[in-house]
Amino acid sequence: MTVSRETLLSEYFSERGAQTERYAELLATWGIERGLIGPREADRIWERHIANCIPVSTLIPEGVTVADIGSGAGLPGLVIALARPDLRVTLIEPLQRRVDFLNEVIKEVDIPVTVIRGKAESVKSAFAVVTARAVKPLPVLLPMVWQLIASKGALLAIKGESAQAEIDETTPKANTTTTLHTLNLPTLETARIIEVRKTV
Repeated sequence: MTVSRETLLSEYFSERGAQTERYAELLATWGIERGLIGPREADRIWERHIANCIPVSTLIPEGVTVADIGSGAGLPGLVIALARPDLRVTLIEPLQRRVDFLNEVIKEVDIPVTVIRGKAESVKSAFAVVTARAVKPLPVLLPMVWQLIASKGALLAIKGESAQAEIDETTPKANTTTTLHTLNLPTLETARIIEVRKTV
């Protein structure tokens, strides 16, 4: 499915359309120059990266705190912040060169997003929602982020076709529910997002 940039902007980024376009430009230039995005990805920024991150933004409750771990080039954290101005987004990234890139993008695009340099396991704050894309398989990811998830909060992990297999391989933690969301949003590819929610 080919996704048109104009359609995505009007449907999902209406409040921050110009800022989202600028972010896409920075991914295709700074992101590639610094090795955060592959050199062949310039023509697929919208289709492969931004479109892939939109569905998770539709599952987040209004006005909550969000932490995106292993943010890398800001995917999905910056896409979430651009699509959902009501959220308070924090990006958690251990590598300094990626942290520098994220801070420069946030300044250039002018959005209120916080960046923390560090591994997820070392961050002491708790958030209503923790997101992850292409970080680790769920059995490894869940223990990594557990202390970041606030009471009754949730992990939302963007996954591919192996999502159900990852759930099956994960030992459930006490007082949690696990849901596999298969989302078919207009103009977007099918998305699979694993939600692990604390019930207390």
